[in-house]
Amino acid sequence: MAIAKAERLMNLALCLLGTRRPLSKRELRESVEAYLEAGSDDSFNRMFERDKDDLRELGLVIETVESLDGEIGYLARRDSNRLPPITLDAEEAAALGLAAKVWQQARLAGAASGALQKLRAAGLPEDVDPYEPHSALEPRIPVHEAAFEPLMLACRDRRPVVFDYRKANAAQPEPRHVEPWALECWRGHWYLAGFDRDRGAERVFRLSRITGKVRSRGSRFTAPVPDVVTVRETVASWAGETADRSALIRLRTGAGYPLRAKAAGVRELSDGWDELEIPYGHGLDAWLVEFGPDVVVLEPAELRADVVDRLRAVAKG
Repeated sequence: MAIAKAERLMNLALCLLGTRRPLSKRELRESVEAYLEAGSDDSFNRMFERDKDDLRELGLVIETVESLDGEIGYLARRDSNRLPPITLDAEEAAALGLAAKVWQQARLAGAASGALQKLRAAGLPEDVDPYEPHSALEPRIPVHEAAFEPLMLACRDRRPVVFDYRKANAAQPEPRHVEPWALECWRGHWYLAGFDRDRGAERVFRLSRITGKVRSRGSRFTAPVPDVVTVRETVASWAGETADRSALIRLRTGAGYPLRAKAAGVRELSDGWDELEIPYGHGLDAWLVEFGPDVVVLEPAELRADVVDRLRAVAKG
């Protein structure tokens, strides 16, 4: 079975690389022998979609082109799938090895290992071992959210997605139709930036608040993708890191270390609480709610009211 699938993938790749114009599903089915043996159109469509995703996962750049009469075609341009000669010095090889090492405990571990093997074939020095157990640096990027992998693939393939999303102050999740742009890790949490079709604007979503499965949609992007997607800057502004005001809160002793790291001043109290002065900007109320009973807002009054409203909404849910 493995050999048959490998042969089928190879034949499909050769068809896509060997054509100068996009080939429709019908033409590809007639060109690949294994597809001719598919029992029905549904069986062929499922097989073709899996094979196409597998080839993209292996690194083949496959373009989807719509003709003037609305027919969808596929091709893999050779100039898009050809790499220039790779030459790496010791510092560059070490940097790439370190980057790959980050993913060894994440869902991209297999892809990182495969990439290193390709780099070794292209000239990565043999004496560079990115998995050296005694290395002084042990970087890790944890990825626990089930939504990470489908969203990563959707960002790569430019495929719109649908998922259920629960906002910080909402009791129930609601569906979101999103054109995904980029994923980024910020302060230990993964975020997705993209175009929210329902709201007609750019939005950033925290992956831990996505519930259920991420479903792909076959339509095209309707909004242009920015040259630079500033996930961190957007999240930082929501968290108050670009704020020009201050808030005064009480924080339970031994809790809320991220808040302590942001504090401009900390005063120890005698009843198991500390008093902190922290930057106050848009979205700080949603962040404070995450610390639950360990945080009490003292001032300003509008921030305290916003936090209380969010906590009441959660309690009602």
